[in-house]
Amino acid sequence: MRAPPGFWIAMRRRAFFTSTGAALAALATGRLDATPIPRAKIVLGNEVFLASAWHALRGRGVAVITNQTGVTSQLESVVDAIRRNPQIRLRAIFAPEHGFRGDRTAGAYVPSYRDPETGLPVYSLYGPTRHPSPAMLEGIDVLLFDIQDVGSRAYTFISTMAYAMQTAAAHDKEFWVLDRPNPVGSTVEGPVLDPQYASFIGLYPIAMRHGMTIGELARLFNERFGIGAKLRVIPMHGYTRAMIWPDTGLQWVQSSPNIPTWETCFPYLCTGLIDNAGVNNGVGTTNPFFYAGMAGLDAAELSRELNARNLPGVYFRPASWSPIAGFWHGKELSGVELAIFDYARFAAIRTAVEILVAVRTIAPHVIDVREPASLDRDWGTDKLRVGLLHDASAEAIIASLDDMLATFRAERERFLLY
Repeated sequence: MRAPPGFWIAMRRRAFFTSTGAALAALATGRLDATPIPRAKIVLGNEVFLASAWHALRGRGVAVITNQTGVTSQLESVVDAIRRNPQIRLRAIFAPEHGFRGDRTAGAYVPSYRDPETGLPVYSLYGPTRHPSPAMLEGIDVLLFDIQDVGSRAYTFISTMAYAMQTAAAHDKEFWVLDRPNPVGSTVEGPVLDPQYASFIGLYPIAMRHGMTIGELARLFNERFGIGAKLRVIPMHGYTRAMIWPDTGLQWVQSSPNIPTWETCFPYLCTGLIDNAGVNNGVGTTNPFFYAGMAGLDAAELSRELNARNLPGVYFRPASWSPIAGFWHGKELSGVELAIFDYARFAAIRTAVEILVAVRTIAPHVIDVREPASLDRDWGTDKLRVGLLHDASAEAIIASLDDMLATFRAERERFLLY
């Protein structure tokens, strides 16, 4: 039986007014509920801790090293979740680079203060000291670490963890890591850090793209590099090594001002290594790390040169941009945008080398690698700079960067949890 003329129009109008009336009524009564966050495909280490592992901390003073990324799969702050349990004696918060709320720019001083929302002291680990002091540790028996890493040796959060582990060992404190996924997966790419270039963006001889979770790194640091802390890692449930971030079903929380999305973790491993060679990477734009270029570069030619190399998972589109902040502020730049279409196959370090060699090919002498300090520190080796100085091919440079990878892979194997 067919509906009479105008029936469906009337029904749509009725539905509109009904739903609108319900929404207005909900607003009036304050009962407008948010759509629930989809259930994740894994259980985070902090959720395992909150469900059961916390029992071992009854009656003991606890501090948490965390920032805005330290959340459950439902985006509740681990600090708030811990505070809801009256049997956990939370005494302090420790904040890494960018601060507890993630509102400080890269390299900016992070102060210590008392948090107005929790009433807890927030001690800076990116201010006058990068190690917790004895005064900060007063009344604390266990340090919890819950920060989302991005999978790069050069990201300072893993150095903050290592320093805090060193301090915990020196002062006989326990150190617990609430494990989290590596957003870029288990792929390993060199270079392995040469110890003579150790710095806060690379403390230990691990690969630039290490392919380990933060908990696995803690195990490696503690035993292989002799920290010797009383370490406990709370593993995730349901996590596998093949996962990259979207496979986990988790929501991404901006880990630092220039890592706004999980996708950004991948080009960060790539173009984050080229700026000290004189190539802009898009920091200071709304698309950080997805660009590579400089003033006056032939964008179309660079695009052709790079696309001819058939690099896995990425296409290079000619592009122009003008950063609104930083060293390149206000300059008209040209080069390529990285259109990463297969994140699981994207070879970040290889692509960084190919970009530098391609720029050298189409515009000789524009890449300045005569000043070694910053570039060698970033890469943790002088092999890239030496290769560029001697006009080595991309293949030869990449081979030189990979020479210690087999050793690193073998060493890390016994510290893997998944």
